[in-house]
Amino acid sequence: MSKINKVVLAYSGGLDTSVILKWLQDVYQCEVVTFTADLGQGEEVEPARAKAQAMGIKEIYIDDLREEFARDFVFPMFRANTIYEGEYLLGTSIARPLIAKRLIEIANETGAGAISHGATGKGNDQVRFELGAYALRPDIHVIAPWREWDLTSRETLMAYAEKHGIPVEMKKGKSSPYSMDANLLHISYEGRVLEDPWAEPEEDMWRWTVSPEAAPDKATYLELTYSQGDIVAIDDKAHSPAEVIEKLNKVAGSNGIGRLDIVENRYVGMKSRGCYETPAGTVMMKAHRAIESLTLDREVAHLKDELMPRYASLIYNGYWWSPERLMLQTMIDASQANVNGKVRVKLYKGNVIVVGRSSATDSLFDASIATFEDDGGAYNQKDAEGFIKLNALRMRIAAAKRSKTVK
Repeated sequence: MSKINKVVLAYSGGLDTSVILKWLQDVYQCEVVTFTADLGQGEEVEPARAKAQAMGIKEIYIDDLREEFARDFVFPMFRANTIYEGEYLLGTSIARPLIAKRLIEIANETGAGAISHGATGKGNDQVRFELGAYALRPDIHVIAPWREWDLTSRETLMAYAEKHGIPVEMKKGKSSPYSMDANLLHISYEGRVLEDPWAEPEEDMWRWTVSPEAAPDKATYLELTYSQGDIVAIDDKAHSPAEVIEKLNKVAGSNGIGRLDIVENRYVGMKSRGCYETPAGTVMMKAHRAIESLTLDREVAHLKDELMPRYASLIYNGYWWSPERLMLQTMIDASQANVNGKVRVKLYKGNVIVVGRSSATDSLFDASIATFEDDGGAYNQKDAEGFIKLNALRMRIAAAKRSKTVK
């Protein structure tokens, strides 16, 4: 392998990536370009610039990717009603292909032959970052420090940081911060007490949501306007994709909505316990299914539901840039042409309750046929008899054959 002269590092300014920055300088003796993304994590990203500069970095990228993230990654995913293993809304997974894309773009701009990330050798993120990077630039060299160095715990990372004068932000005076990831869609927590699947998370761990018990006693109502499967307005006020998520995070979080505590199956083979806050996503999932229930053909809706687990696994496992995901996305997006209208939801103590849905242009609901009152001849109930007998025919034949055999 030829000598690496320059590497682009996905840099947050936190413990892991600050240690990695110093480690890359020491071990690879190469120039490091830092890339810090504002994905709506709710924290200032500019301090990362000062930290990088203090460590001698000359090429520093700090990009506001909130709108691109919401528009080109989160919204397309929610058009499919995507959920992994029945519960997880893929808040971490969906951010990784965008980071991989930007790492490769910066490598191309700066002439770097390598990229580096802070994902561990035990996790999914290493797979997601690297599959995306290779899909976008086959000749890129990837440096994954967690697969190379001997810093095997958060304690050893902190000792390394102290030795090299790297500042570490402690969480409320405890011995080790949670392993956290945040973006516009969610925040995740791993480590510490969460490594015991039986232990209840500490209440002060949660950052975006109040507990359902502490949520207001009065419900909050919202009207969400959809255009081709995407929310474009809240209470008749137009919002960009990122603004939609920001608004829903605030309102839903204040009503105790969006907490999740799961043990999930990682792609690398192990089970992992994690906690997540996804307030906006929890509302978006429920509301999107509601508008689809009114506007989608039954078989189109059912086909989407059948394909969704495969689509979710592709995203979870890091195959966003794969041809099969792109193929599924084309179908999913085509299904949303008539998903237009409004959904009214009630938010109350951790619950998202759909209380209304309407579409002036694309509703397939026909009250004159569905009514329990006199329909004026719109539907001939006798038609159901032939439908039932035809669908029962195979079972009637089998039952008759069995009956003869018994006799």
